[in-house]
Amino acid sequence: MALTDIFIRKLHHSGKPSGDKYHDGRALYLLVTASNKYWRMNYRFEGKQKTIPFGIYSEVSLADARERCSDARKQLRAGVDPHPSTRMLQPKPVKVESRTFETLARTWWTKMAVTRGPRTQEKVLSWLEHDLFPFIGEMSVETIKPRDILAIIQRVEARGAIDSAHRIRQVCGQILRFGVALGWTERDVTPDLKGALMAVPRKNYAALTEPKEVAALMRAIHAYEGHIVVVAALKLSPLVFVRPGELRGAEWQEFDLDAAEWRIPASKMKMKMQHMVPLSTQAVKILREVHRVTGHAKFVFPNLRSDQLCMSENSINVALRCMGFPKELMTAHGFRAMARTILDEVLEERVDLIEHQLAHRVIDPNGRAYNRTAHLPARKAMMQRWADYLDKLRIGSEVVPAAPLSRDHWR
Repeated sequence: MALTDIFIRKLHHSGKPSGDKYHDGRALYLLVTASNKYWRMNYRFEGKQKTIPFGIYSEVSLADARERCSDARKQLRAGVDPHPSTRMLQPKPVKVESRTFETLARTWWTKMAVTRGPRTQEKVLSWLEHDLFPFIGEMSVETIKPRDILAIIQRVEARGAIDSAHRIRQVCGQILRFGVALGWTERDVTPDLKGALMAVPRKNYAALTEPKEVAALMRAIHAYEGHIVVVAALKLSPLVFVRPGELRGAEWQEFDLDAAEWRIPASKMKMKMQHMVPLSTQAVKILREVHRVTGHAKFVFPNLRSDQLCMSENSINVALRCMGFPKELMTAHGFRAMARTILDEVLEERVDLIEHQLAHRVIDPNGRAYNRTAHLPARKAMMQRWADYLDKLRIGSEVVPAAPLSRDHWR
């Protein structure tokens, strides 16, 4: 039977010297000892029985452990030993004349598969094959100069992909530093390009931040008659104000509705740190309602075509357009700016609590980043006040009721 976070938190060591094993399936299991709870995976490679350690719960969440196990199984299917000690071994010597940028880049790309998601890997490979290999792929790594990489980046800039140009430079730097570690080249030349790239345009997401406008939005959301999954996601968006991708990818195993908590794994977060989202009573009610429909599936908001996939990234934005809110006025990402502005300027909540809840990096007086559970009781209270405030806006007890807005109103 698959493990759950609630079950794991309640586990205690039975006293058995070798520890207690609790299997999650697909070779992943949790070893509970007197000192800690350890993630492990057993496998066979070249006829030998081996074990990979994946870390300690809850430093490594259940979702993270499953993801690492899945990555390891992919490597096994590709004929690669996934054990960390094996990955650290020196690669087989490559002849000097074969030390091309493409050879180095493909070796680096394969090794990075363990630490990156499939979509990111595909994106990086696309940059390599379309933007880099045609121009410097056959060059010896040690002969590559800053101007060679600059010429590539300028081609990317010329087509208007400024952000991609910066990311390609970062990828080149990572590859060349990998080459330095292997002894293929003496240095990474990309720092010499500092200041040579166009600045990335600041991207602001459209958002409603005036209470009267938000009141109209909340009424429109609660009157929307779309698919139950989209409606639930739409109603939850302003209550939790997480990033759209974090909401779409939410899995039932991440929620403890009895404790009113949502723990988003580090692997899904922009800052790569587990994030705690306290759930208001309104949010819990929405989740319990949608659980009747999608509780059998992996995702809270599954794709309408297949419950093996999460909801489309355009679903929330399409719903907003259908309700008469154009992209210049409100977006799925805009719920974050909406909450940030009103919590600060109208409700006068503590800025550090707001920043914590937005999963931004918050530094304490000693220069250290706060952990994911910092000020949790205060954040829970703030999230409930926020949900109550949105309800008051919707029913009109906080602002003068506005007339229903037509699509033409926002044009």
